[in-house]
Amino acid sequence: MIRSNVRFVVPGEPSLALAPMDGITDAPMRAAQGAIGAFSYAVTEFVRVSVHTLPQKVFRRDIPELAHGALTPTGLPVQVQILGGDPNHMAASAVNAVKAGACGIDLNFGCPAPTVNRNDGGASLLRTPCRIRDIVRAVRDAVPEELPVSAKLRLGWDTIDAIHETAAMAVAGGADWITIHARTRVQGYAPPVYWPAIGKVRATLGVPVVANGDIWTFDDFQRCRDETGCQNFMIGRGALANPHLPHQVAHELGLTTKTEPVATDWVSVLQLLMHWTEHYAGRVPMATVKRLKQWLKLASAFGEFDRFDAVKLATTPDELFAILAEQA
Repeated sequence: MIRSNVRFVVPGEPSLALAPMDGITDAPMRAAQGAIGAFSYAVTEFVRVSVHTLPQKVFRRDIPELAHGALTPTGLPVQVQILGGDPNHMAASAVNAVKAGACGIDLNFGCPAPTVNRNDGGASLLRTPCRIRDIVRAVRDAVPEELPVSAKLRLGWDTIDAIHETAAMAVAGGADWITIHARTRVQGYAPPVYWPAIGKVRATLGVPVVANGDIWTFDDFQRCRDETGCQNFMIGRGALANPHLPHQVAHELGLTTKTEPVATDWVSVLQLLMHWTEHYAGRVPMATVKRLKQWLKLASAFGEFDRFDAVKLATTPDELFAILAEQA
């Protein structure tokens, strides 16, 4: 195991995190985003802890960066996220993640997926705040003191006011910081987001708060910052819909001096993902064309990409890139 001195959220310092998105932000995508150079760190797709403690081999299999100091090949720090409802299994699994190479643990109390929630995971824990405290405390006590433990929350199950109690419980359990998605579980991903609610709870906690949810444009980011008072942010779908957005946000936060052109070179962006998908051949699924179209579909639905109808029938990467080049 290689242990690197990675940094995630540091009190008093700004940061920009790549959000965990199941089936999207896997190792190749994390490497591609690391190469782009705007994010401070990435959080993995959740690794589910159900009725058994997860062994080290599961973390090594699902998160190949753990063999390299919890860094992508492009230098982006990666924090391991786990999800489950049993404090003992969560703590023991976190220990195994650390033994496998994790340099930080994030606890998922925000996933709204019905299957996850029916099985005592994700946002279902929002209905029992004391259990959030107990899980965070169990994990915090189990892993080395120098490694951070954080918690990902939503504002509540069906009311935004619940965040005051759940956030306080996460901090009471020992969370080094919390990330808050500015919706309830009942909302799923439906509008609106309630950024001011994040600001109200942030002012009471005494630990950093990472603001998350519906940051699609630079104007959204500025409004989120104004309404939350946060200096730590997490973006996911918005970063893929508009590949320039992470650079704009990072530049505004003082994290980078790099500027980006106005137009997106989609061929170059997608070839970067292709490269890292091939790098991980045999370690991750190779549904390459599907992954490329998945990204473009997000950019079509939520960004300014207007050529999805032309590329959606492509059956090979070469065909897809030829269509993009032809219509550039």
